[in-house]
Amino acid sequence: MRRPRYPGRNPRAFHQKYKELQPERYAGEVEKVLRAGKTPAGMHRSILLDEVLRVLAPAPGEVAVDCTLGYGGHARSLLERLAPGGRLLGLDVDPVELPRTEARLRAAGFGDDVFLTDRTNFAGLPQALARHGLAAADVVLADLGVSSMQIDDPDRGFTFKVDAPLDMRLNPRQGAPASERLARASAADVATWLRDFADEPLAEPIAAAVAGRAFATSTALAEAVREVVRRASPRADETASARTVRRVFQAVRIAVNDELGALDALLRHLPACLAPGGRVAVLTFHSGEDRRVKKAFQAGLRDGVYEAVSDDVIRATPAEVAANPRAASAKLRWARRAP
Repeated sequence: MRRPRYPGRNPRAFHQKYKELQPERYAGEVEKVLRAGKTPAGMHRSILLDEVLRVLAPAPGEVAVDCTLGYGGHARSLLERLAPGGRLLGLDVDPVELPRTEARLRAAGFGDDVFLTDRTNFAGLPQALARHGLAAADVVLADLGVSSMQIDDPDRGFTFKVDAPLDMRLNPRQGAPASERLARASAADVATWLRDFADEPLAEPIAAAVAGRAFATSTALAEAVREVVRRASPRADETASARTVRRVFQAVRIAVNDELGALDALLRHLPACLAPGGRVAVLTFHSGEDRRVKKAFQAGLRDGVYEAVSDDVIRATPAEVAANPRAASAKLRWARRAP
């Protein structure tokens, strides 16, 4: 079979990286990408894995829930420590990635006697536990935000690096895409998203420039944001402009998927979903998420719901950030349910 044709020596577009997209056939090529400190196309590298396992301390026979199954890296490590006799329930709202991850973990030997899945948002954690006959969990993990598979796939519309439909839905079968949400939103609404979800200093001028407009593609939105940056800061370089665009995309994505609303629901439900002595760990990637987790855990400690919570955030080591730059903004907090 002839190699697919593409410009230059190496494939650049996501769908051209056929070796990275088939790690089971090209393990050596994938390992080469990993050694270079990059994430192979179609994959996700688990962040703060050792730290998550340390604070959750999964034990044989326990019940665990991975609220954001994603690529399944955290789940696989949890499953290995729950044996024998334990079970893991993996939740994910993404109908594209969930079947792929389930198939990957089944192929690794985790049958439906130990590994269950449920396509749902983690806001519905109590209902998911009930559907699978589970009274409560000993271990709960929530790795917030989006995965590398979602970010890198241009068809999903999360990235501004390629021209793609402006979608950004974690579940592309539900709700309105980002293009429609922006077209219907007022400048005040968009400014609130930018301030609350991304701490964007240029919230008002950017909102005035993008609200009520029909951006068909991700690059069209990115260029409109760059134009605001150029007017506000004529000396800003491309790196500074890209940071602003990244914050805008983050804020729009969070609004499109009501991510903070789902997080608030999860934090409310957590105490009732944890068995006595159960442990929960939450990985956040921006200040709005982290503030909510911190306040919920501290309130639970004051009320006697939790017997212990993390005093401060746990961050990725310099070595992990060097190997996986996407770990740089991660913050890990944990709590333990009172007996």
